[in-house]
Amino acid sequence: MTHASAQRDTAPADEHPLDLDCTRLAALLHGQGLIGRPSLMAERLAGGQSNPTYRIWCEGQQYVLRTKPPGKLLSSAHAIDREYRVMHALRDSEVPVPRLFLYSEDVSILGSPFYVMEFLQGRVMFDQSLPGLSRGERTAIYREMNRVIAALHRVDYQKAGLADYGKSGNYIARQVSRWARQCQDTGTDGNTALEALADWLPRHLPPEHQTSLVHGDFRMDNLLFHPTEPRVLGVLDWELSTLGHPVADLAYQCMGWHIPASLWRGIGGLDLHDLGIPDEATYIRWYGDANGMQEMEHWDFYLAYNFFRLAAIMNGIARRAEGGNAAAADALETGRKARPLAELGWEYATRYGATRSGGGKCA
Repeated sequence: MTHASAQRDTAPADEHPLDLDCTRLAALLHGQGLIGRPSLMAERLAGGQSNPTYRIWCEGQQYVLRTKPPGKLLSSAHAIDREYRVMHALRDSEVPVPRLFLYSEDVSILGSPFYVMEFLQGRVMFDQSLPGLSRGERTAIYREMNRVIAALHRVDYQKAGLADYGKSGNYIARQVSRWARQCQDTGTDGNTALEALADWLPRHLPPEHQTSLVHGDFRMDNLLFHPTEPRVLGVLDWELSTLGHPVADLAYQCMGWHIPASLWRGIGGLDLHDLGIPDEATYIRWYGDANGMQEMEHWDFYLAYNFFRLAAIMNGIARRAEGGNAAAADALETGRKARPLAELGWEYATRYGATRSGGGKCA
């Protein structure tokens, strides 16, 4: 997801031609007192594979517009209503989120549901090796990410009004079923590792004893940092958030330590000490210190599960791109990563199976 021209570059017009008429939206925002006159300019923002996102402005007032994409969609996909609800619920929490202004399901305005939120100036960093920063700055960025995800998992979701935001328990079983069903519906284009994981994961589910609010896509480039400070101003892209297992959510972010830098936004194989980036064990320890969790049993399973889930998402992007219904211009290239990501997941599934059969723990 893109949130500001300062944080992610706006797309060239030939890559992302504008596809919305702002006339009715301008009238709505003017009526709500959000703009001084019923007129809007808009530019589509680059990045984001799911929901088209725009910067909209009228003179000095500017906002971010997030919409569902047009066309036939999977029933559980592009849940911008959930994005709006969870960010609104977190507005006074330790988890920084943009300010929200309105949500509408009136398709007569833009052709699909949408919401409008605060435009934040800051940095979104795609390269997790953080080129151009000092060792100390890199350490501080990773510390801040860890602080935010730990704070998210400490949120009392019942007091926040999110008790019905998802089901309690059996989170991974439900997630595996969901993404396996999506793969079945869309096809896998012969991705044998993805198919193998869909079969293996339901038969090796570890017990679940914890439930928390989870982001579902917590990674560096879904965080908007202050322009100069190692401080998160807003956590973005909540489409996959629900009630789930906090360690599984943490393991999703930790895939970055296992993904080769040459494949996709990973830091695998880099000299982390030289860069000032914590290794995975240190990052997990920081989280454990913050949330009182010192042992991460079944860690390899959670990695296998998350690689499956990410590969399934990439597979869906590829299928939508082939059908001409993907939000980003680079959707086909992104979708091609489904195969190597699934193969990484199968490696951790195999390791987990070997460790459990030997009577040891994966930590």
